[in-house]
Amino acid sequence: MDLKRTAERLLKGDVKGAFDDYSNQLERNIGLTGVIIISLSAMLGPALFVLPSLSAEMMGDGMWLAFVLAAIVVVPAALSKSELASAMPSSGGTYIYIERTYGPLFGTIAGLGLWSSFLLKAAFSLIGFTAYLAIVTAYLDVDVEITTVSLWALFIIVIINILGAKKVKAIQAPILGAAILLLLWISVVAAFDPGTDMSRPFKAAFETDVWTIAETTAFVFVAYAGVTKVAAIAGEVVEPSKNLPRGMFLSLLIATVLYAWICYILMASLESGWYMDDGVVREDPIGIFAEKFMGSKVALLAAALGILTMASMALAGVLGSSRFLFAMARDNLLPQQLEEMNSRYETPHWPIILTGLLMALVIIYLPVKDVAKLASGFKIMIFMVVNSCVIILRYKSSKIEWYKPEYRSPMYPWVQWFGIIAGVWLIAMMGTKAYTGAGVAVLAGILTYWSYGRKHTKSRVTPFQTFREQFMNPSQTEMERRKVAFDAADLGVKGHLTLKEFQVAMRALHFEFSDQECREIFHAVDEKELGYLEVDEFLATFQVIDNEE
Repeated sequence: MDLKRTAERLLKGDVKGAFDDYSNQLERNIGLTGVIIISLSAMLGPALFVLPSLSAEMMGDGMWLAFVLAAIVVVPAALSKSELASAMPSSGGTYIYIERTYGPLFGTIAGLGLWSSFLLKAAFSLIGFTAYLAIVTAYLDVDVEITTVSLWALFIIVIINILGAKKVKAIQAPILGAAILLLLWISVVAAFDPGTDMSRPFKAAFETDVWTIAETTAFVFVAYAGVTKVAAIAGEVVEPSKNLPRGMFLSLLIATVLYAWICYILMASLESGWYMDDGVVREDPIGIFAEKFMGSKVALLAAALGILTMASMALAGVLGSSRFLFAMARDNLLPQQLEEMNSRYETPHWPIILTGLLMALVIIYLPVKDVAKLASGFKIMIFMVVNSCVIILRYKSSKIEWYKPEYRSPMYPWVQWFGIIAGVWLIAMMGTKAYTGAGVAVLAGILTYWSYGRKHTKSRVTPFQTFREQFMNPSQTEMERRKVAFDAADLGVKGHLTLKEFQVAMRALHFEFSDQECREIFHAVDEKELGYLEVDEFLATFQVIDNEE
């Protein structure tokens, strides 16, 4: 990496150019198969194990069609995100795209909206797995309070996230793969059962009124919430201009076929009204399906896989949602505490804790259907804004030097306008809960920006320039003194400094910067956006610049 060029870009305020210098050096080792696996792992889970019965209660035997239509509405966002990711391969993902296009106010609103949608999906997983937990506890003849179990599971998930278990995703794919294979096996058995009527779901789908179809389509949109998540790691994808859009669309196609097939065979093979029990919707459709065609032991296996799948989804959801608060704090839109890394575990503990607390309130007070509806509503709105970002950036591309995507969405701008108009229609079909959720998100974003972000987001390069001047040309004694100060501030003895530790080191070295100015310096030097600075790398960076000058 050319450290001098990167530093010069930072000094000129060209953060995007500096990031590109680094991104171009990332080891690209994720191929097409990896993109598909990551995208599918972020999508499947509650959509397979819970949504079928909830959508059946809304639309009846033809509910499989809602999953197909929802996938069509996702296509424009997938195209748009592929283009945006090739131009801005940042770990901030969608938040970065919106903030760079519309500015900090919209960035704040979008960041909080994304945070909400992710934590709602994670809460949906924890609420949904309780129905399968009931199957396991009934088999073991154990009496438990289901909500209490969900809250304890959430507590454990928060602790695991703080401890930084980075290998959890490695076991998510095998668990999900086993669950999918089991479902396909059961569905093939069901398809050849004499009592299965394969024509019933098809006829029902096209006999349903358009308003019910639209409402159900909007409701199941949460099933595709993770399809574009892989765009956040565009910098690590081999030939991203080809593999990213191909991977998204192949994973979208696989998920759509899987959703539609499972829902279709459920409605074709199970008796009418199977999803209701004394006027209450059953939330364990796969348990019912497995027990009828494979017996109680296979149903128990399906329940266990459902619990593991949705728990791991919730674990990843807490991780993903907390990172939006972390990214916003880095941009000075939220207080510094939300970007501080734990000195021992190197994780942003306060965003994780805050996410867990809000999820607990959702689990206690909101029914599973309302959680799914709110999560879908937030995601539809975010996808609409993502589509608009491409329109704005393409329109002003001649004036925006940094917007040079390697991949360009076909059928621009018609596909983006279709995504926006379809999104507006789906939101309208969802009713008052969607409006209320959108209103709360917008109001929270505006209040957060005007009360905090507006006062702290002004670009100021002077602290970094001043720091650079003071930090250059040190004597050997001064270098040793700084190294001692950095080592003393390294409370976790990990060989690098978190933001808080960096501020302590700066005060110990008698650099007269405020905490806010130290924060700007920290962000300028932390080009990897890891949330901490490796001490040796930090010192070497400026030493190389000094020697080259």
